[in-house]
Amino acid sequence: MDATAVCAARALGAGDRRELVILPLLFGAFQAGMASLGLAGGRAAADYIAAWDHWVAGILLVGIGIKMVVDALRSGDEPPAPGTLFLYLGLALATSIDAAAAGLTLHLLSVEPWLSLTLIGTITAACSGLGYAAGRALGHRVGSKLGAIGGLVLIGIGIDILIRAP
Repeated sequence: MDATAVCAARALGAGDRRELVILPLLFGAFQAGMASLGLAGGRAAADYIAAWDHWVAGILLVGIGIKMVVDALRSGDEPPAPGTLFLYLGLALATSIDAAAAGLTLHLLSVEPWLSLTLIGTITAACSGLGYAAGRALGHRVGSKLGAIGGLVLIGIGIDILIRAP
């Protein structure tokens, strides 16, 4: 759900249609990849992942959200610049760190891990694509300043992750 919300928030101020493909694919791949790392890491990495996942995810989302707000307020009515590879990878990483912790429990399920990982990636990509499309439609109706609201949403998600952390 965080990947879907981030895609929707990014789409609110985005002007580049290729993000509709890039972000869902990256988010799905990172979710499945991080879950597979958690599965591979097993118990040895459990304490390390649990100790740091919320800090990394929260700080990345707050930072990206602040940048989105600043960019939206500076741009006026001109279309926003396309995202960079660094931005896309940062968003994908920030929304998938918790998947590594979830991957630690995949061996407990009564289903093959490859099937779980495939479903994690596919469902994340599909939901992210729908979230992006919905955010883009809303952004076109309301206006370009909605990108600032999208940034505030990311900041809120990041703060929520930090507050709810153990």
